[in-house]
Formats: sequence, C-alpha cells, structure tokens
Amino acid sequence: MLLSQSTRSVGALFTRWRWFASLSSLPLPLSNSSPAATPACPPDGLPSGRAETVWIVPLQEHPWYDHVRLKRVFVTDGTRHQVVLVDTRKLLVCADRDNTDYVLKPVAEWHSGKVRGIREFLDPESERIPQMPYVTISMRRAPGLLGWLGLEREGVVAFRNGQHRARYLADAGARWCPVEVHEREAALLREVCGAADDARTAIRSIPPAGDKGV
Repeated sequence: MLLSQSTRSVGALFTRWRWFASLSSLPLPLSNSSPAATPACPPDGLPSGRAETVWIVPLQEHPWYDHVRLKRVFVTDGTRHQVVLVDTRKLLVCADRDNTDYVLKPVAEWHSGKVRGIREFLDPESERIPQMPYVTISMRRAPGLLGWLGLEREGVVAFRNGQHRARYLADAGARWCPVEVHEREAALLREVCGAADDARTAIRSIPPAGDKGV
C-alpha cells in the first residue's frame, strides 16, 4: 500500500514537471516587440500626431536672444480657456494690485541665479517650449473718493502660473504677450489689458501642420 502511494506521488510529480517544461519552451511576448504595440509618446505628453500652435514673442531689449516661443497651457479638446494678447505693461500694473502676497519684485531685484534660470528656461534654442502665463482677472473699486462712490473701478490680475516669465519678458522688452484665461474672463481681460491692434503683426503664431491657424 505504501509503495503504491509513493509510486503514484512520484508519477504525479513527473507529470507536473513535464507540463512546466513544456510551458518554458513556449516563446515569451516582448514588451517592445512592435512599434505599433507601444506608440511613442511625443514631447510634453501629447498624443501621437498632435501638434500645437506656437506664439513667437519678440524681445526689444535682450542681448541673449531676440524672441521667445510660448504655447498654450490648456490643450485638451473642448477647453474653456482662451488666448488673449495683452499689453505687458497694463498686465503688470493690474498684477501689482493683487493682495494675495504673491506679487514678485522687479527683475532688477531678483537673485542672479533666478534671472539666469528663467533666461535659460525661455531660451528659444531649448527643445521644450514654455507655456504662456495663465491668469485670472477681476474688478474692484478704485481707491479714492470716486472709487468709494462706486464711480471708478480697476482691474486686478492674479497669476495662476507664469508670473516670473511674464515679468522677465516685460523687462526684456516684450511689449505684448499672449496669456491664457478662462473664457468667462476673456472679454474683461481684453478690455482692461488688451494689446494694441498692431500686436497681431508683431507676435506671430505658428499653427500646427495642416492648420491655417489665426
């Protein structure tokens, strides 16, 4: 009886060994066996075949390079944000009114390392294209009697992203700059900080391939 049980146990183990051996002889799938199986991810995580509009902003007072490239913050389909060309001086005047304690000092007062870092970040020779500033805008009563009486109001801009680059561009002689804003605030931003009509000829927008663009 004991011999019979041992014989059956050895036979079962031998059968299992033959089964695992047959599995090990099968070809294993390769994770990168075909380019179609794993599509390459282009820069900035955009889906394959998708391109973005690039805005070329000229700089009038910058010895290192004479322009920068900027792209949109929100690139998903159906985004509710718009690009608005603004007068950089007007934009920063409104930004200086922000009372959230996130108002940067003038570029001349920045640490040299910070200046060098933002200059390298915006360099048009860099492979990565920086995003344009992203802002919100609201209105409030202006200081003084007229404001107290509700007869005078002023715009207040808050940066959600890109305050360093906006102030650096203004210091480098960028008269106008594209910024992104929610669609419900776009009209107000144009009214308060909108660029002059000739800004569209100074700032070139390069549309994606196959798109006639703006």
